[in-house]
Amino acid sequence: MTRAFFGSRLLCAALIATVATGFSLQQSTAQIVQQAVGGVAIDADGVLRATTQADAAALAELRLTAIDKAPADLQAWTDLRAVSLKQIEAKLAECAAEGKEIPEAVRYLAGLQRVQYVFVYPESNDIVLAGPAEGWDLDEHGNAVGATSRRPVLLLDDLMVALRTREASRLEAISCSIDPTAEGIQRLRSAMTRAKRIANSTTIQSHAIKHSYEQALGPQTISVTGVPATSHFARTLVAADFRMKQLAMNFQPAPIGDMPSFLHLMKANSRGTKSMMPRWWLAPNYEPMSRDAEGLAWELRGPGVQCMTEEDHFDAAGKRVASKKAGNAAQRWAKNLTDRYTELAQHDSAFGMLRNAMDLAVVAALVEKEGLLGLAGLELPNMMQTAPIAEYHAPTQVDSKVSFVKQGRNWVVSASGGVQFLPWLVADKVEQNDEIASVRKQLSSTGDRWYW
Repeated sequence: MTRAFFGSRLLCAALIATVATGFSLQQSTAQIVQQAVGGVAIDADGVLRATTQADAAALAELRLTAIDKAPADLQAWTDLRAVSLKQIEAKLAECAAEGKEIPEAVRYLAGLQRVQYVFVYPESNDIVLAGPAEGWDLDEHGNAVGATSRRPVLLLDDLMVALRTREASRLEAISCSIDPTAEGIQRLRSAMTRAKRIANSTTIQSHAIKHSYEQALGPQTISVTGVPATSHFARTLVAADFRMKQLAMNFQPAPIGDMPSFLHLMKANSRGTKSMMPRWWLAPNYEPMSRDAEGLAWELRGPGVQCMTEEDHFDAAGKRVASKKAGNAAQRWAKNLTDRYTELAQHDSAFGMLRNAMDLAVVAALVEKEGLLGLAGLELPNMMQTAPIAEYHAPTQVDSKVSFVKQGRNWVVSASGGVQFLPWLVADKVEQNDEIASVRKQLSSTGDRWYW
């Protein structure tokens, strides 16, 4: 028989950061960013739709005008650039007092592409983030990415969300999920039964089955926990989740070679799945953090993200029940995504943005758990409370999407997935390494520079 998958139309994490942090653009441009970034549109009701050619043309035009060239001293690639939280806080206070826009370089955190180190300097009352960096421009989705590496840069907006949710993230997971409704599952089962009866007596075209399944399942629900659903951080989670499903189900080709979709693996393996609903989700993939003896130098290690899988099961009422181990094809696809994640993130900004968001959430958890603000004698009222964070239409639902592959005698359906992580669990795993104390010493700065 045939296999069906229903997913959701891609909500790209790509948001034009110039708008996300309050840059004054015309209302029509803001509407483009709200509704048509990254290959989808989202309306005021939170409903996603595919973008039109006009949307794409408007976004292409926006790429030419919505971002300034990075300052000359930020253009070149560097393995290690430092950014001062104390001085960023001062700049936010200055902008608020004088009614000025936040400088673009501040909004892009001087082009940092990952947080590798967190250094505390009690002598200057500062906490410094450090990692690889370079100048930036916008990619085809509207994400700010490195000019040569094409990896997404960190956003001040995401850092502020991470800091403001740092206490809640101790107990509540930061997550997103795209799931069918219980009513939709029940309707789908009825539609599948009817399709089997028809298929036994006559020949029907797959597109007719596809349409009937999509109609039966109806809109799927998008849920976000741990961060504001209207934030760029939340959109980053949803985008990576759905992009993962697009790659798995071959709705879009992988941007790197030798990465077959789950459908291809299913076709090549008759034992590819055990039940009707394999499920994938993205989770943290960090090694234990390094710290020096004094707790003034910290290093984040590891690729950051991995793909997990299991099989979803639903009861007669359409509600999810305890899941089981996934089949061979689902496990192989998850392992391949995990093994290739660093490479994939360099070619698909949705995955790179997710890793950036996870890094920042881990940093915020570390700051709270280890009392780094008190250790540094630093206060961040603007970053943690008063500085405005952009709000966008919160994603709430997406249309279902179906594709087919033959698998034995049964219809096999996959419908759910997400992103889930507890940053405090990452911050809990620590190993002492006094070598990073020397990096902290070498990177120390005097004066009022906010990056170096």
